[in-house]
Amino acid sequence: MKKRLETQQVNWTIELEAMPQFDMAMQRVYAWFENEIIDRPPVRFIAHNAFLEAATEDIAHLTKEQKKDWWFNSELQVDLFIKSIEGCRFHGETFPVFFPNLGPDVYAAFYGAELEFGEVTSYSIPCVRRWEDAELLKLDLDNKYFKKIEDLTRHALERCTGLFLVGYTDLHPGLDCVAAWRDPLQLCYDLYDEPDQVRRLADLAIADFDFIYNHFDALLKENSQLSVSWMGIPTHGKMHIPSCDFSALISEKFFREFGLPILELETKSMTHNIFHIDGYGVAKHLDAILSVPEVHALQWVQGVGDNYPIMQWVPLIKEMRSRGMPVIVDLSVEDLDNFIAVMDPRGLFLWVAVEDEQEQIDILNRIKKWV
Repeated sequence: MKKRLETQQVNWTIELEAMPQFDMAMQRVYAWFENEIIDRPPVRFIAHNAFLEAATEDIAHLTKEQKKDWWFNSELQVDLFIKSIEGCRFHGETFPVFFPNLGPDVYAAFYGAELEFGEVTSYSIPCVRRWEDAELLKLDLDNKYFKKIEDLTRHALERCTGLFLVGYTDLHPGLDCVAAWRDPLQLCYDLYDEPDQVRRLADLAIADFDFIYNHFDALLKENSQLSVSWMGIPTHGKMHIPSCDFSALISEKFFREFGLPILELETKSMTHNIFHIDGYGVAKHLDAILSVPEVHALQWVQGVGDNYPIMQWVPLIKEMRSRGMPVIVDLSVEDLDNFIAVMDPRGLFLWVAVEDEQEQIDILNRIKKWV
């Protein structure tokens, strides 16, 4: 039995000009964590990293070094985000959130890995080519990536009042971090050939996680911010998004042996944990993931191409719901009616990427009739 989450109401202190229904939106989020509904399930309309996608053409022609400079320009990053939300009204549970972002491998970069930057993300350059290279991995608070995340956070905090929330960066302390240091394919071989070395790197990847998380959480809390990251779901406690995309490449046995211990450690001090299930390859580990009592909700990401439409995944989503798990589901507008016709609304958080304001309002009205 999962322990009941602490959802005691507190005095709301956040006021956003373009989101007057902020308080009610937060209450719907907390109700969702409890598999309950106030008046309707929560709905988010904004696409992930929309402001970066819009800048792709401006970045594509740049050299590698110029792309890095672009990403490291704190003022530009915040300017782009503010420009992307100008004139917007945020309906449903679409929270305007700027999260300091240098890509999903930035946690690995805090220890000395280098990042190569593209248009909308970055990639780690493996730095543990030989096992003795692991001796060089060390958390460095003066590391350029760590300092830049601090700088991005502080710059956003200076400009956010009344406009948007500021979150913390994407933190991956598990096997995804080890894969960033070692290389995903090589790590697959290592699980067979050098399991003790893998454990050594895994222990290092999780050792400083609470310190790193608390460092940025304190910075946000000192500035009266909530706990929120790239997922855009804020809470008043400590919200974390555990994940292990690398697990799509390995067996359930290896995940339980190498991935599960890290998951147990990284979730234990958090108030809310939403596990990011990136496709069916990760979903095969559902039993192991749900064996951790501190996993409070799931985000299902079905992928692209043949993984659409969502209806083929309804049995899996129903399985997640049968375990008592609140679930985030990413839907196309075309799938919405078919999906809600076969699903119970309780415990579902719908993501429907729609820009038109009237269409958003219409969708909310349709969702209200679902209850």
